[in-house]
Amino acid sequence: MSDLYDDESLAVLERQIDEWLASLRSVNTAIVAIDHAEPDPSFRARWYVRMKGEAKDFTTVWITLGQRTLRYETYVMPAPEENVELFFDNLLRRNERLVGAHFSIGAEDAVFLRGDLPLRALAEVELDRVIGSLYAYVEQSFRPLLGIGFASRLRNA
Repeated sequence: MSDLYDDESLAVLERQIDEWLASLRSVNTAIVAIDHAEPDPSFRARWYVRMKGEAKDFTTVWITLGQRTLRYETYVMPAPEENVELFFDNLLRRNERLVGAHFSIGAEDAVFLRGDLPLRALAEVELDRVIGSLYAYVEQSFRPLLGIGFASRLRNA
């Protein structure tokens, strides 16, 4: 079982994450906003990093500090309207190539990218890799997935 971090250790990590995110924003022009989410008793701290994209207008990565892991996720798109089997086949095949994240189905069958990082592996370079990877995965997959799951809508636009 992974290490369970106490309140003092988590407070240190929370301050470090704040600093690392501020540093990332100072050098990454794609980042348009970073902030804390509303407090919630189910997690220690939560942030969002909002980035301007090319394929998708904006990608927002949510980062949640738990007692053992740092969870990260981003909303990709709603459930497909058509070609459902081909759409999900494409998602599963894309999962094969992803490192540190996976496509998943969330609320209302919407598509998300999610992953977890053990807190003992958390470092500034890892946080940068996680945020950059999720951004890249969304940018690479958004248009092809849109073309499969919303083909009629795109033809009629």
